[in-house]
Amino acid sequence: MSEPIKFRPHHFLCSLGFQGKGYSPEFTQNMYEIVVGRLRAKGGDEELIQTVGLSDDICGPCPKRRGRLCTEQSKIKTLDRAHAAALKLKPNEQLTWGEAKARIKANVPSGHLSEICKGCQWLEYGLCETALAELHAEA
Repeated sequence: MSEPIKFRPHHFLCSLGFQGKGYSPEFTQNMYEIVVGRLRAKGGDEELIQTVGLSDDICGPCPKRRGRLCTEQSKIKTLDRAHAAALKLKPNEQLTWGEAKARIKANVPSGHLSEICKGCQWLEYGLCETALAELHAEA
């Protein structure tokens, strides 16, 4: 089994809503490999994820990353706190992508991302809200 994918708390919902857009071609390709290549691939619900408090596997090629931090660290920290609280995530917790989706479905009702994701530049595009509604519509 491969190493757990390291995720900041807000990247759980980002991964749910990912539609091939990102901050740079390198960032987008990296996120595509993680989200589409691993999480959405056959057996992806069994992929293990570990929560972290600093830059993670998705952040790697982000043009906003500065070492283990972000040029928008204050905003990211606020997003991480809101997502960790909503999803009941603990530091260094490990869970599968399937467990993460179940936790999202149980704790984040459709239409509630405007508060949890407040300040996120991607919120206005509705990608995550659409993905959240689709998750709730699954049997």
